[in-house]
Amino acid sequence: MKLGAFSISLAVKSLEKSKEFYETLGFSVFAGQLEKNYLIMKNGNALIGLFQGMFENNILTFNPGWDENASKLEEFDDVRDIQKHLKSNQIKLEKEADESSNGPESIVFFDPDGNSILIDQHI
Repeated sequence: MKLGAFSISLAVKSLEKSKEFYETLGFSVFAGQLEKNYLIMKNGNALIGLFQGMFENNILTFNPGWDENASKLEEFDDVRDIQKHLKSNQIKLEKEADESSNGPESIVFFDPDGNSILIDQHI
């Protein structure tokens, strides 16, 4: 499967402190807004989402159709096809995509250790 860009979405206590910390590690703001309580930080191909007050736990995030620069990929597996594959392999989904739709959609499921995985297609 082609899952697209990978990032980790961190549930942070202080967006400003986290921003400063990751800037010290060489990350810079790539997207998002402090006023909206989230930032996407980038260092080379590495992406970290910082989210204050939006969710409780950290989330592994994949973006089908995007590379690490949020540029559209010519070829990718649609989130609905990924969903069909997961379901055919008996992976329980917490949030399912509407299979009759097209374009932006997302699914959520957990790995065997309870880590949240979000497949979030924006195109």
